[in-house]
Amino acid sequence: MTDRNDPAVPAPDAFERELSTDLDDRTPDKPRGMPLHTKILLGLVIGAAAGLGANALLGADHPGLAWTVNNVASPIGALFLRLLLMVVMPLVFSALVVGVAGIGDIRKLGRVGAKAFGYTLVVSAISVVIGITLANTIRPGERIDATTAAGLEARYGQDAAKRVEAATGNDAAKKPVLTQVVETIVPANPVAAAAGETPNLLHVMFFALALGVASTLVRPTVAAPFIKVMEALFDISVKLIELIMKMAPYAVAALLFANTAGFGLDLLGTLAWFMATVLLGLALQMFGVYSISVALLSRIPPLEFFKRIKTVMMTAFSTSSSNATLPTALRVTEKNLGVPPEINSFVLTVGATANQNGTALYEGVTVLFLAQIAGVDLSLGAQITIAYMAILGGIGTAGVPSGSIPFIIVMLASIGVNPALIGIILGVDRILDMCRTTLNVAGDITAATYVARSEGYTLLGGRGSPPAPI
Repeated sequence: MTDRNDPAVPAPDAFERELSTDLDDRTPDKPRGMPLHTKILLGLVIGAAAGLGANALLGADHPGLAWTVNNVASPIGALFLRLLLMVVMPLVFSALVVGVAGIGDIRKLGRVGAKAFGYTLVVSAISVVIGITLANTIRPGERIDATTAAGLEARYGQDAAKRVEAATGNDAAKKPVLTQVVETIVPANPVAAAAGETPNLLHVMFFALALGVASTLVRPTVAAPFIKVMEALFDISVKLIELIMKMAPYAVAALLFANTAGFGLDLLGTLAWFMATVLLGLALQMFGVYSISVALLSRIPPLEFFKRIKTVMMTAFSTSSSNATLPTALRVTEKNLGVPPEINSFVLTVGATANQNGTALYEGVTVLFLAQIAGVDLSLGAQITIAYMAILGGIGTAGVPSGSIPFIIVMLASIGVNPALIGIILGVDRILDMCRTTLNVAGDITAATYVARSEGYTLLGGRGSPPAPI
């Protein structure tokens, strides 16, 4: 391995100063006005404070307060949630197709693409297992007063049992287990799976994955028009989310007012437990799993690794967008870590959409947390289904701020939890989004260093030479 003190190895601090200068030269004028995440935070504070004040002064059963919640706050929140639901299917479908189709370079890169894809699946699965384990161990959704929990269950716990029965059929118990698994995952009619008030997300995701894989196996000239359409659909869906999120501050205020007015301060304590659970899971993945990965697979000391990518991590934290961080990640990974461009461009570009470990972990924890609050008891099989959906959600979630919210809404509906319950976590989603995006981007870089090292490149500054072709 190249000596980090070798003159040929660029000093990380010097490169970061150069990068910062370059970015400053190219950065357009900052947008005027208050940033959206600040507005959302204000919405959280105002809505929670107003709801707590109304609860304390009037009481949850006051007729005027009930009328305000039912006729003002709840409709505003419902409008926001339905707008997000509207864009879920095109967003998830196009993101999965484009993300998997990007691995079409496997035929050109050979084992490089296979290694990157395999690494992504394994590490994403580990992150989801960490999240679900913590959610089942800490059980943040149950750390709430029994009276409050009963009220939340009455308001937000829907018909989980009926949904499970409708999904499996009355004769499901008579079918072999493998037959049930096949019918749960593979759609007979993907169009029907996407239709209806609550679409079957598992079926839609499987069909999107199948199309993405098939598009890598036909001639590029045949697949290109289809991929272009999917890319356009994805970009348009992301823009729609950006427009819908502009009303998020008002929706957050309305939803938090409705919840805190009815359930008081106890609900905010439960929210703190949720944040602690998510942050603990992200920390375990970042400093546990990633440290082991770079130490054993990439042969880079973990402290040195994090030191050399700190610019990327700060960019990811501040933008909450894997896509926006991609240019910085490409430069830092090549200059500071020595990952060659041909591996760098493939792994990081695909990873910005398809390797979102932090998002997968967050989605798993959030769904279980809200199910616990609503009093929906999920079986082991249901949690395995959630884990599967969360892993695929790491591929199908847009690499933009709050890109996971629409996906979580559909997952909640699929298990019989009223999607309106997500209003509880919307106010703190931004800070958690910043943290999980940092994890996502760091995960992309660990994948790139693993692939480069396994291909024989010397890391930490000197690219070296790959081994002779076998």
